[in-house]
Amino acid sequence: MSNKIFKTAFFGTPDFSVPALEMLANHPNINLRYVVCSPDRPAGRGLEIKPQPIAQYAIDNKIPFFQTANVNKEDDFLQKLDSETLDLIIVIAFSQFLGSRILALPHVGAFNVHTSILPKYRGASPIQHALLHGDSSTGVTVQKMVKKMDAGDIFYQSTLPISPEETFPELYTRLKFASALAIHDFVQIIAEQGLPNPTIQDEAKVSFAPIIDKALGHLNFLTSTTKGILNKIRALNPWPSTFCFINGQRVKILKASLPPYGCVAPGKIDSAKHELLIGCADGTLKIERVCPEGKKEMSAEQFLVGLRAQNNLTLG
Repeated sequence: MSNKIFKTAFFGTPDFSVPALEMLANHPNINLRYVVCSPDRPAGRGLEIKPQPIAQYAIDNKIPFFQTANVNKEDDFLQKLDSETLDLIIVIAFSQFLGSRILALPHVGAFNVHTSILPKYRGASPIQHALLHGDSSTGVTVQKMVKKMDAGDIFYQSTLPISPEETFPELYTRLKFASALAIHDFVQIIAEQGLPNPTIQDEAKVSFAPIIDKALGHLNFLTSTTKGILNKIRALNPWPSTFCFINGQRVKILKASLPPYGCVAPGKIDSAKHELLIGCADGTLKIERVCPEGKKEMSAEQFLVGLRAQNNLTLG
């Protein structure tokens, strides 16, 4: 194993970043000089101010950290970073763009961990978009940062399969740890061999994963395929959630499946057998778990019991 030590600053904020930070904090080739994250925010029902997950890890492990809403404007702190003569900046799930001044600080480079196989799904929501499109695989990319979003040269990639029924929370968790492992492998490579020859992204193959709009969660059973609806449910729960309106009531649709029976017209509901079947453009879905507005999550059967006095259930 190489005895080369990289003086490193880590930029990240949410819980997704914590495994990567923990790995770097304990890596024999890393001298972690600073952690940078966004300011603390109110959380929970009481809106109590709590440290961001990355800040809490830094506090617990006595790592110097700095919090800011715009690190590019923090002249005093950037002078301090400059004086550290950094080798690496590692960025994962950090919601601020880094300007040219910061990108030029480390001698080896500033590298971002992105949760897709670039150039596919540049942008803020690659995990959700992989599920929305029904992809059978995704992965992690370590790219050298440039001012253009997610357009840097690729220095490391690893792939992960996506199971047909995998949901966003499940894939998010797997990619959280896969990202930490990717950074570990990348550091090992550059410690032992130096920077490998990069792969330049093919602009002809670029696709984007923009921020998820809440309105995307509205399910249109009349025009959508069964696969399209199932993929939305997998991708958009728990946030922003997928929903429809049944007899005028907003209902979150949390889980559905393809039943081996039933032939319901598109946009129509069949609850005759105490099951909630809804017709799509190309078939029928059985709704299994729901959350009516203002109520707790329940089975579709429990939901139907609450509607027993209402006949002719309708969407919209």
